[in-house]
Amino acid sequence: MLAFCSNDYLGLANHPVLIEALAEGARRFGVGSGASHLISGHTRAHAQLEDELADRLAPCIPGAQALSFCTGYMANLALLTTLGDASATIFADKLNHASLVDGALLAQAPLQRYAHGRLDVLAGQLGRCQTPVKLIVTDAVFSMDGDLADLPALLSLAEEHDAWLFIDDAHGFGVLGERGRGTLSHFGLNSERLIYMATLGKAVGVGGAFVAAHPVVIDTLVQSARSYIYTTAAPPALAHAASASLRLIASDEGEAQRVQLRQSITTLRRGLSALLEDSPRHDWRLADSGTAIQALIVGDNDAALSLAATLDARDLWVPAIRPPTVPVGSARLRITLSAAHTRDDVNALTDALAQVAKGER
Repeated sequence: MLAFCSNDYLGLANHPVLIEALAEGARRFGVGSGASHLISGHTRAHAQLEDELADRLAPCIPGAQALSFCTGYMANLALLTTLGDASATIFADKLNHASLVDGALLAQAPLQRYAHGRLDVLAGQLGRCQTPVKLIVTDAVFSMDGDLADLPALLSLAEEHDAWLFIDDAHGFGVLGERGRGTLSHFGLNSERLIYMATLGKAVGVGGAFVAAHPVVIDTLVQSARSYIYTTAAPPALAHAASASLRLIASDEGEAQRVQLRQSITTLRRGLSALLEDSPRHDWRLADSGTAIQALIVGDNDAALSLAATLDARDLWVPAIRPPTVPVGSARLRITLSAAHTRDDVNALTDALAQVAKGER
């Protein structure tokens, strides 16, 4: 199968350097960490990874420190339940990832949601808020549509209303920004009020996640975040491999991978735009996205399933995404691209979709 459904955006998950780094990490540190971070599970490999992540985010968050987590889901739960206490209010985009939604619902703070991208609504909510702590929460790259949040405008609102801005950059870290530093770098942001989470299992190609923020935020998490304190630390070999991946991402090879990915995005969008112009399938629509996540919105659930099954029969793996993951009436093929895809791979997908649009099987 030719897969268009992986988050391995730079094609690093099977890179020989990372495979050897993981093996070396296991030889040096063993397999399991053996304890939670605050007991004895925090190894030299974890510490080195956190230092390297902090260095990568320091140009955007002055004095940044980093804290590693087993998963992005746990990192988001930690941040929102720890910072979202009774003295706070959480403001969240309605299309945020489920982990952000769950973290906000579990927090003691009241939750106010605003329609996707409606910063005018958010501004009104912030203006009426009376709590001493305000926490704006958003995805950087929205996972089902691939669009970017207007982070400069959000940071401006945070500064105007004395709020923190918490950004989940799961789909931007390693891909966007200078040398893959992420969306903060992509937009040229710099502020101490930024709280940044990204995963290490997508573009980084390994596993885990981290939070980078002002030292006060990191210390608060170390002291109070239950999903950090009360769980066994991730295997140190994974941290060792992630460190190797960060060096690769920042290298000329990593830059070449990002160029290849951007070329594939351009090829796909040109092919699908031409298809939609010429095709009688007016029920299909391509979401507005310049990232590796490209959504071909079909609308009807059964139609999306049928389209995915037809591609599957042609050895093209593009799963259908349906409600409640996406809004009713917007079932889609969620196409994700990787630097591992060639131009021929992308053309094979667009050619197959064109044949389906013309009624061919």
